[in-house]
Amino acid sequence: MIIPETVERRKRSIERRLNGPIEQDFTGPMFAASNIQYELADRTRAVGYGGIGLVHKLARQAGLIDAIDRRLHLLKIHLPYHESDHVLNLAYNALCDGRCLEDIELRRNDETFLDALGTQRIPDPTTAGDFCRRFHSAGPIRQLEEAIDEARLNVWSKQPEEFFEQAIIDMDGHLVGTTGECKQGMDVAYNGTWGYHPLIVSLANTGEVLSILNRPGNRPSHEGAAGQCDRAIALCRRAGFRKVLLRGDTDFSQTEHLDRWDEGGVTFQFGYDAKANLEEIADDLPKTRWKKLKRPPRYQVRTRKRRRPDRIKAKIVHDRGFEVLSLESEEVAEFDYRPTKCKKTYRMVVVRKNISRERGERRLFDEVRYFFYITNDRESTPAEVVFSCNDRCDQENLIEQLKNGVRALRAPVDNLFSNWAYMVMTGLAWNLKAWWALRLPEKGRWATKHRAEKQALLNMDFRTFVHSVMKIPCQIIRTGRRLIYRLLGWNPWLPAFRRLAVQLNC
Repeated sequence: MIIPETVERRKRSIERRLNGPIEQDFTGPMFAASNIQYELADRTRAVGYGGIGLVHKLARQAGLIDAIDRRLHLLKIHLPYHESDHVLNLAYNALCDGRCLEDIELRRNDETFLDALGTQRIPDPTTAGDFCRRFHSAGPIRQLEEAIDEARLNVWSKQPEEFFEQAIIDMDGHLVGTTGECKQGMDVAYNGTWGYHPLIVSLANTGEVLSILNRPGNRPSHEGAAGQCDRAIALCRRAGFRKVLLRGDTDFSQTEHLDRWDEGGVTFQFGYDAKANLEEIADDLPKTRWKKLKRPPRYQVRTRKRRRPDRIKAKIVHDRGFEVLSLESEEVAEFDYRPTKCKKTYRMVVVRKNISRERGERRLFDEVRYFFYITNDRESTPAEVVFSCNDRCDQENLIEQLKNGVRALRAPVDNLFSNWAYMVMTGLAWNLKAWWALRLPEKGRWATKHRAEKQALLNMDFRTFVHSVMKIPCQIIRTGRRLIYRLLGWNPWLPAFRRLAVQLNC
């Protein structure tokens, strides 16, 4: 049991060390450790990733393990591993800061880590790669995603009523390059990158990955997106979301599907290519239709304002006479428009950016650029539609986390389907992070504070999450019928860790 008084005592202890008075004229460096010696513990054993036990309990209570073994059938016999063992092996490797398949070997040879998961062994890197290669088609990958969705619905069912007000579904593609030359399904992209072009569909509310669709590198971003959107819509409706909003950039306008989504009660906001006919319509709009676009401040200063540092980069650009574009003003307007493949008319929101092109002291000329957004949202103002579409840029951060944090957007195995399966299984680590935050209780007199903690965890970088709640040193004790994780350290996220442990009956 994690006693709250002990947690608070450790918090006060570190605060006294960090905030206490400092001796003046300290006689030597603060790092004063000397005569350091190492010993190998005989009986006491500890693991550096103490958070893995809480994640495993979360996966079990969410029904993830049972769902994978019930839906996914790739192994004729289980000697000794089940499908869930292989899937979680890859996800836990990412959660324990593993950067590639070979890092699994570090935990495979850590006897205390194996005891922490109550297992005799875990699959080695070669076996993990072989399991990825068992995915010969899209069918088993869909079965795996359905198992993950089953657990996802169990986690969502624990959320408060306001959580189900609106589901915001974002989509975007990303190029996964590879230096391999024998990977089946790879192709060359528009920019010369050889590899794959997976489509990532996510829930903006929580940052969860709803699905990944792997494709050859030369395929367009929107290919297969409509089917993935329909699947995500069905999932959100099944969960109980009252409204659904689809968002995407200009590659995902998919006009042949807009009428169907509109009739199904789905709201959409898509970027739209600035075609000549649209620019002509925008040019002909009366001046009274244009309104100045006022963007909210990027952030609020929480302390006192400080003097801005000198802009070194801008000075170099100016002194060397580089050409630079400066945004002078933005205006927004709207008009009705019916795309060729649609039978209905929708709102077309247009942003007009007035840009000056400068070089050194000289102002060369001004130019106007248009940005278009098509939507069936008749309630939001044009500015609100623009800001909502701009918020989709958060998915760029999500893709960055999947690429360089979780390292799921990689191609370590030999074909399109095996690499697709690897992306889904490793990307599960990111969803487990989101579920970790979503299961935190937010009731009682500290509900506001706890709600802010939950949001902070949802927005947290993956590596920060690993260092905050996964890299907690724990002594592992096996006694009777219990497996005890004895916490050996403290950090500011331990109170949240304790609340989740209580919630999961740990």
